[in-house]
Amino acid sequence: MGGGIGPEFIEKTKYKYLGASGQQKGLRPPPLEADFGKGGEKFDLPGPDKVESELKKYIDGRTSVREYRDEPISKNELSYLLWCTQGVKVVDGMHTFRTVPSAGARHALETFILVNNVDGLAAGVYRYLALEHKIQEFVMRQAVAGKIAYACFGQDFVKKGAVTFIWVAVTDRMTWRYSERGYRYILLDAGHVCQNLYLAAESIGCGVCAVGAYDDDIINTLLGLDGRSEFVIYIAATGKKRKES
Repeated sequence: MGGGIGPEFIEKTKYKYLGASGQQKGLRPPPLEADFGKGGEKFDLPGPDKVESELKKYIDGRTSVREYRDEPISKNELSYLLWCTQGVKVVDGMHTFRTVPSAGARHALETFILVNNVDGLAAGVYRYLALEHKIQEFVMRQAVAGKIAYACFGQDFVKKGAVTFIWVAVTDRMTWRYSERGYRYILLDAGHVCQNLYLAAESIGCGVCAVGAYDDDIINTLLGLDGRSEFVIYIAATGKKRKES
């Protein structure tokens, strides 16, 4: 990987470099909708219920859930969630076409999962091998869940759900084609993947909470990543919803 602005952006947006935000300074929040000046005539739209779609109820129910039932998910359910988020549909030379979009079909993310409560699987961190649709033991040390929760600034729900997804950016896979612009595309890809997790989880009675607050250096070290060419970019916990959710 080169030494352009992309690596500097990732480094300088770590928590240790952040100044006080507008909220912390007591400033008023910006408006909920931007004002771009006078436009043309406005038109009413029909309600979304005018189109019959099974997907609508999952989008309706989608919300961030931080509390889960103490109930395992099955291997079938784990397989389904992994396939929905990074499943490979076609391998075409040096490209893959998957269940989520990616700029240039580069798919510069790797999926790791912290397994806490899955039928038939020991607790620990596994890597998802998308090309084979298999998982592989990666970090099986005792108390790794607690260390990951610590890296997430004590957000304990990451160790209390059934599975926590940890997505790792492999920058060269994207910048090989798009140079520094590739860093933008990696961020977009992470959003695509996590939204698929939210909707797929909703369809099997699970809830999800995405996590962007974590100590980059600690969690990268836990996974043996160099923090520059490979680094954690997004995290999301999931587990069976409580009835009140």
